[in-house]
Amino acid sequence: MRKAEIKRTTAETDILLNVNLDGEGKSEIDTGCGFLNHMLTLFSRHGRFDLNVKCRGDADVDYHHTVEDIGICLGKAFAEAMGDKRGIIRYGNMLLPMDEALILSAIDVSGRGELYYSLNIPTQKVGDFDTELCEEFWRAFARDAGITLHIRSLAGSNSHHIIEGAFKSVARSLGTALSIDAIHADEIPSTKGML
Repeated sequence: MRKAEIKRTTAETDILLNVNLDGEGKSEIDTGCGFLNHMLTLFSRHGRFDLNVKCRGDADVDYHHTVEDIGICLGKAFAEAMGDKRGIIRYGNMLLPMDEALILSAIDVSGRGELYYSLNIPTQKVGDFDTELCEEFWRAFARDAGITLHIRSLAGSNSHHIIEGAFKSVARSLGTALSIDAIHADEIPSTKGML
């Protein structure tokens, strides 16, 4: 089983996170931010990853450190759980409708952590969550997971739907990219021989 556990403690956050890439989509999420809990729960479910997150952050300041640091930990956990990436499909994409929102995500498990982000989110907040933190989360995740990640909104007017669509779309793209290719299970999917 492809699993990892990450512990990270700073002056701003204290995080314990574990992931099983070959899970059933079960999760226990406690970030201190209700909206982020919701996004990570559906990320786990739609990617079929088992995910547990416990975070104590400086929410009295805002959610910036919590969101970014969880993105860092999740990225590190995925990188560790993937190992040498032997047998993975490597690429995944999903065009996902979420009511009026339409979100495209595409992933290359390349070893090169980059985010290409174009979500048009019309409001500055969803509840008490600053919507600009969505980009911070995905940038931290992509960088530390070592994946090339594209996310863009093709339609949408409801901020909650756009962000939720992004989390679901990325989860499903990742689920495809990280699935094992039964025919080539012993191969690294690169002409370089490594990712």
